[in-house]
Amino acid sequence: MSRRISSLHLAAILVVSFSGVASAAPPGPSTAETLVGRYIVVFNNAVTDPAAAANDLTRAHGLGVLHHYEHALRGFAATIPDGRLAAVQADPRVLYVSADRPVWAIAQTLPTGVDRIEGDNSSTHSGDGSGSVNVAVAIIDTGIDIDHPDLNVVGGVNCSSGRSYDDGNGHGSHVAGTVASKDDAAGAVGMAPGAPLYAVRVLNNTGSGSWANVICGVDWVTANAATLGIKVANMSLGGSGSDPTGAGCSTGVALHDAICNSVAAGVTYVVAAGNSNVNFKDSVPAAYDEVLTVTAMADFNGASGGGASSTCRSDVDDTAADFSNFTTVGSSDESHTIAAPGVCIYSAWKRAGYNTISGTSMASPHVAGTVALCIGSGGCAGLTPSQIISKLRNDAAAQPSSYGFTDDPDSPNGSRYYGYLVHAGGY
Repeated sequence: MSRRISSLHLAAILVVSFSGVASAAPPGPSTAETLVGRYIVVFNNAVTDPAAAANDLTRAHGLGVLHHYEHALRGFAATIPDGRLAAVQADPRVLYVSADRPVWAIAQTLPTGVDRIEGDNSSTHSGDGSGSVNVAVAIIDTGIDIDHPDLNVVGGVNCSSGRSYDDGNGHGSHVAGTVASKDDAAGAVGMAPGAPLYAVRVLNNTGSGSWANVICGVDWVTANAATLGIKVANMSLGGSGSDPTGAGCSTGVALHDAICNSVAAGVTYVVAAGNSNVNFKDSVPAAYDEVLTVTAMADFNGASGGGASSTCRSDVDDTAADFSNFTTVGSSDESHTIAAPGVCIYSAWKRAGYNTISGTSMASPHVAGTVALCIGSGGCAGLTPSQIISKLRNDAAAQPSSYGFTDDPDSPNGSRYYGYLVHAGGY
């Protein structure tokens, strides 16, 4: 990729709390935060018709059904009136009831990223639009601008407000652009140019939603993965929670279990670590062992070595982004952590526009696009999601230290672990 592109700078910082009020800092959710009266009900395996069972419980207890689940989970999301929760939990068909929790789009401020991790060395980056990656990617986010000329949006679903999966926020389109903007001499270029994109809208126009919405999206991806060829899902969103202590996909934590079952169906989930400059162990889905969690580093010139002047914000070139979450050295979370550029990233936006913003939301799609490249090139063909995660992390670790950044495992920042910088050049 040799073209130079100009950028549109957004003056406001795009971080939206669940209440819908713009904030200059990440929302910093409490680990105890739930949505009052809203729950996810999961049935046991003896229930063969979850929709019928949900209807029975609705009639018996006056529930307000929000979503039905049949693939990633067997159950439904609903509002449960005061005094009826215990009765629903006691129903012999119910395996467990999980509280619904808020999630947010993870973005911090207003792109050299593809260049920095050598995504432009892929044979699909032709510069004339002839190269493309035929690996479908689901963007679980605020939707995608379905009319954007730089994006190959082939379908989707709305699990949030309204009926369209079009993007009324911009965040999802930006993420989609980093994954797969076309390499056609216009706008920006993505990691896996022209890849088919599925817009899975789980966040509303203010960038907020809930576990129920997200599980609806994960359920849709799981149901359609084999038919539509969806191999990768990006989730640049997060909320409070932690990795459950139970094993497998029946832990009693609905969001975890849905993602776990979707991974078992062959979808690799790439997620943002979060922007609170804390350990991501208290943020989900970042804390889940089944996903590839992406931290953010700063790069201002697309080259290693540091020393470049900052552009849209005051981070230091080739260091960990000052907002990025992390894990700790020696933690089990090391095994699913990797880094990518996430500062001053230029990509697609709503209404066929472009924008420059920062966040681990912007780092995650660099890795999701790399996964699509790896699968499309044959480097990851036939591998399970867990094997793909291991391959990307091993390939990143195998690069010379000069490729990396200050604060990576070769030059650690105390006990903080951000992971090695993803490397797409080999795909």
